[in-house]
Amino acid sequence: MRTEFLPFSRPSISEEDIAAVSDVLRSGWITTGVKNAEFEKKFCEYTGCGGAVALSSATAGMHLLLHTLGIGPGDEVITPSMTWVSTINLIVLCGATPVFADIDKDTLMVSPEAIQERISEKTRLIIPVHFAGASADMAQIRQIASERNIFLVEDAAHALGTECNGERIGKLGTSVFSFHPIKNITTGEGGMFCADDPNLTERIRRLKFHGLGVDAYDRQTQGRSPQAQVMEPGYKYNLPDMCAVLGLRQLARLDEFNRKRAEIAMYYHKRLSEIEEIFPLSIPNYSIKHSWHLFIVRLDIDKTAINRDDFMNELKQRNIGTGLHFRAAHLQKYYVEKMGMRRGMLPNTEWNSDRILSLPLFPDMTITDVNDVIDALKDVLKK
Repeated sequence: MRTEFLPFSRPSISEEDIAAVSDVLRSGWITTGVKNAEFEKKFCEYTGCGGAVALSSATAGMHLLLHTLGIGPGDEVITPSMTWVSTINLIVLCGATPVFADIDKDTLMVSPEAIQERISEKTRLIIPVHFAGASADMAQIRQIASERNIFLVEDAAHALGTECNGERIGKLGTSVFSFHPIKNITTGEGGMFCADDPNLTERIRRLKFHGLGVDAYDRQTQGRSPQAQVMEPGYKYNLPDMCAVLGLRQLARLDEFNRKRAEIAMYYHKRLSEIEEIFPLSIPNYSIKHSWHLFIVRLDIDKTAINRDDFMNELKQRNIGTGLHFRAAHLQKYYVEKMGMRRGMLPNTEWNSDRILSLPLFPDMTITDVNDVIDALKDVLKK
């Protein structure tokens, strides 16, 4: 058994990253400034998006979009339940109704067919989720949204570096990315809103900082203009430069990070073929490039004497960290008690919610680490 704990994720922070953040701290300008502007520019270059706005979180980006679209009471928003609860919470907080579409049982991707089935006259927004580093079938989903004139925003929190049909996620339409510490790059906390509509991008930029008519850092005045006017009430969702500079450093190494993630994932697939009670997610059969944000497996609880939660605890006792991405959002306590959600509504989502766990995956892992995980899985299962 391992003597040191292996977390399921760990950010790859170099000494050069630390030095770059220290330089910003010493500069006297640590809030939104020139490093934000540079980060946004480099992000556009990497993804191919028309415009990008750096924010304090991906949740902030989704909130600002819901506000901008005027989503509210009487509106419906289609999204999977197999996602982090922030999206569902935001829909409810703005007074709208989340409408859950089921997922593919083997990939965890929301299917175009499931989205199509859930559209009604009240549907104002569709939020597909790119899961674990793979992509949803965006060609079909975009066609559905376009035919019905419904706005579409991609939850790309897991998908930095992911491609679908030869295009990087973020290049087309509107998307929101996350830079939480477990993501493929990190700013500590942070997010990026991307859109190919310049008017939408500029409104998000205004709303992120109190609705002022200039950014918190104005490129002309080298600071915030004292004459700035409130164009509309806004929020406080700007990203500090000491975070943005870390994002800049990380973005430059993203392709290398993702290459290492892919190597680890392929070795996992090889070793897991030895364990019949554990099976990974399937890779979608349409054209994608996987960024391997997470390595998710399912425990065959019909063949074992242990449930998923106890299984994760047993791995922890063997110094192997795991994650849970995610418990079905519609079965969270609030949504069951306040909105009448129940088991049986989303069979594929619920089946996976009972069985999934995320195994350790991050660029600084070694083959020895993966072998330790496999040994621990086998040890728990032989009990």
